[in-house]
Amino acid sequence: QVCWRGMSISVLGPTFKDLAENVNKDISNISYIFVGRSAGYIGGSLVGGVLFDRMSPHLLLGFSMLLTSLGMYAIPFCRQAAVLTAFMSSIGMTMGVLDTGETARNQEPLNHPCHSGPHMQALHFSYAAGAFASPIIAKMLFGHHGNSTHSVHPNTSHSSSTFTVTESMWAYVVISSFVFLFSLFFFVLHSRSTSPLDKPRTSPGRPLVARHHVALVALLFLFFFAYVGAEVAYGSFIFTFATDYAGMSQAEAAGLNSAFWGVFAAARGLAIFFAACLRPGALILLCLVGSTVSSLLLCLFSSQNVSLWVCTSLYGASMATTFPSGISWLEQYTTVTAHTAAVFVVGAALGEMVLPAIVGFLLGKFPHQPLLMYLSLITATFTSILFPVMYKLASAPGSQGSKRADADDGDGEYRQALLYSGGDEEEELN
Repeated sequence: QVCWRGMSISVLGPTFKDLAENVNKDISNISYIFVGRSAGYIGGSLVGGVLFDRMSPHLLLGFSMLLTSLGMYAIPFCRQAAVLTAFMSSIGMTMGVLDTGETARNQEPLNHPCHSGPHMQALHFSYAAGAFASPIIAKMLFGHHGNSTHSVHPNTSHSSSTFTVTESMWAYVVISSFVFLFSLFFFVLHSRSTSPLDKPRTSPGRPLVARHHVALVALLFLFFFAYVGAEVAYGSFIFTFATDYAGMSQAEAAGLNSAFWGVFAAARGLAIFFAACLRPGALILLCLVGSTVSSLLLCLFSSQNVSLWVCTSLYGASMATTFPSGISWLEQYTTVTAHTAAVFVVGAALGEMVLPAIVGFLLGKFPHQPLLMYLSLITATFTSILFPVMYKLASAPGSQGSKRADADDGDGEYRQALLYSGGDEEEELN
């Protein structure tokens, strides 16, 4: 189900102009669909954990994916911006429900340091694989005829108007069909389940958390805000940037878009193996260096196609493992509870809401400026400054090292890094 989320998010980039044409708007005037999608995502994330505690997870996954497939199917036929935003918001809500619920279900593996790294990388690799497939479906399969359209004649007695659907819009129908089939799979799993509720196992009592738990979570909130916002903005607008600023054809721009997500997916696949031998902090450091260097080069040489291909690929590889490694890194120092995961989800959703909306608005106003590359450099610099602060706080006197180091010495020493019951600070987060 993480795979289809990647497909649903990345398909917006190569079809953004076509969506604007469908509703007779300029791209700068429909960038608020990112706000609608992320607002729904935040709402869904707030209720996702509650629903997973009260419903069969398989049933909830099935219904959420069914609703998503219906929303994706309707998007190509939206003729009004408000209706398009409403469908985007509903899709975002189901994504929020699923992401928070899946994080809650995966709490047990997340809090076992020996397995959390590869597990998180594998989980997010499926997202990247779906994101890689979407531009290929949208432009290389359906958009290779340029701006070809199909006419749809409404069956109304009082109207003889014709609504044309751009060929790339049929990618939404293909993806919705894919999501619909997977929703049936979860309904089958629910019908065969032996217990009405397949709840994750949780340990009794209050979770033990680090002394600076709230500060670490707050800083990681800002970290994910910048990182996810930059990732979604780049993946969504590199197609538009390549056609409007770099002068690429639609097929070349779709290839560049797929190159970003393809290298992104490949790096996440390799990270499954690297996470078994490298600490999350080392992976994050490598990602920050790579993203800063590549974004700087993109700002300097964004008009040269060769540099755009090389640096986009490097940027995609550098962004690949940051999110799963960030969660695994925090888990070394404190317990990642469902409430903590909700904070991450909301921070990521706000970044996904704000930064792409700003970029979409500015690209419509200033199409001949490399604003997308400026955003990438600013966010890379911000996160590169923020992570050392987070590391200094996590390793400050009184934190007594990481859980992963202590885990090898037994359960008692495993909990030495968790200095006290974090009930009071958890209540502050809520």
